[in-house]
Amino acid sequence: MLNRFRHIAEEMRGLIDDSRSAPSVISRCILAVSGGGDSMCLADMWLRAFGPDSFAMAHCNFNLRGEDSDADEALVTEWAESNGVRLHKVSFDTVGYAEENGVSIEMAARDLRYGWFGQLCEEYGYAAVVTAHHADDNAETMVLNMVRGTGLKGLSGMKPVSPLPLSSREISLLRPLLTFTRKQIEGYLFAQKVPYREDKTNASVEYRRNSIRHEVFPLFGKMNPSYVRTLNREMTYFKDASDIVEDWCRLQQDKVLCGNGSSESVEKTVSVPALLGIPQWRYLLYYILEPYGFNSSVLESVESLLISDRTLSGKRFESEDYVLFTERQSLEVRRKPAPVTEMGRGDFTVARTAGTYHVNGSRISVEVLPWTSGMPLKQPEGTLILDGAALEFPFVFRKWCAGDWLIPFGMKGKKKVSDLFTDLKYGHNAKDAAVMIVDCTGDLAEQQHIAGVAGVRIDDRYKVNPNTETIIRITIL
Repeated sequence: MLNRFRHIAEEMRGLIDDSRSAPSVISRCILAVSGGGDSMCLADMWLRAFGPDSFAMAHCNFNLRGEDSDADEALVTEWAESNGVRLHKVSFDTVGYAEENGVSIEMAARDLRYGWFGQLCEEYGYAAVVTAHHADDNAETMVLNMVRGTGLKGLSGMKPVSPLPLSSREISLLRPLLTFTRKQIEGYLFAQKVPYREDKTNASVEYRRNSIRHEVFPLFGKMNPSYVRTLNREMTYFKDASDIVEDWCRLQQDKVLCGNGSSESVEKTVSVPALLGIPQWRYLLYYILEPYGFNSSVLESVESLLISDRTLSGKRFESEDYVLFTERQSLEVRRKPAPVTEMGRGDFTVARTAGTYHVNGSRISVEVLPWTSGMPLKQPEGTLILDGAALEFPFVFRKWCAGDWLIPFGMKGKKKVSDLFTDLKYGHNAKDAAVMIVDCTGDLAEQQHIAGVAGVRIDDRYKVNPNTETIIRITIL
């Protein structure tokens, strides 16, 4: 087992691309060691294969198991000192981090761990991080991904060499134990008398991975005693199939992606007719949307909408950082807007005098002119005139917000701007590009009763009247 491990680790050295490192990259690796059997097996084999000066160790105390966590740290510390291996240690408030960021304990521990590993590599120049993931872990990951909902990429399992998550630069993550089973590792620990500690939480089925390990895999074992090796072999086939499908998707997506127009927030625009013209459109849609964080339930809802007789336009689906909008003939993936300002009304520009202003992607001209009876009320497209006594400087240009309303010219009842957009058949792009004109004489730009929509409509209270002496002319250039 040790000779095979040495051969695998040396092969991984040749896969690391770090031009800054010395020829012996393997001497600059850092091993993630928790004190459990898997990581202590990794540390012992690395020590025997390459010597104590070839690596350092990194231990995280997540403070989740009280005295047991401290005992794990003590074991790793004693082993490192007795074998002359450099050790880095850190203590995390994992529960606090999880609550603050709204993530699970598992995800919090993962983020904290990999974030710290990246910092160590930056500070001390390590070229790679080595973890003790093994064949059983890989099989568990595959089943977890299937349960969550994933494409072929998720069924391919973990890679022996991959980029370190959450790293600001290219740092490799190595998994030299990936071809070894848990039973082989347990046999090595027993034969070499390697000290380790058993994590009591591994016996609990509270965590999904443990539930698979203790409840699902025993059933697999009854059907196939070699299920771990079988699943790992199948993952190599899935990886090959995933590569083939990705090549096909890269070629096919050019047939369905459209230009994104003038909106910088649009990441992807998919032509629905072109998409549905491809027999394997479902996986192609998954391939396009998956990088933006849309989960399987969202994809299922979108697929259902596309093949139904329901109206396509006007639907909205969200991931953490993106929104998928459905138009009449297309799907648009857009970045979520930045949080609104402290005023609560989004981005705004204050017009203090006549001049040209830039707001929400538009150039807007503001002019102050004397009013004469000979001037036409009907203005060219994109131009509005408002009574200068009603709309005073300063006033505000801002983006549309839900709840905005006005009293249309010549009417008495109020109308929501969203209903005006519907009348004008505005899509999401046009709505987001619209500019509201807001009177500042009250509560700055927080008012929902607006003076007008630039280039489109004015509110009745700002219309030119027999007493008008000056006008403010607003034109979208």
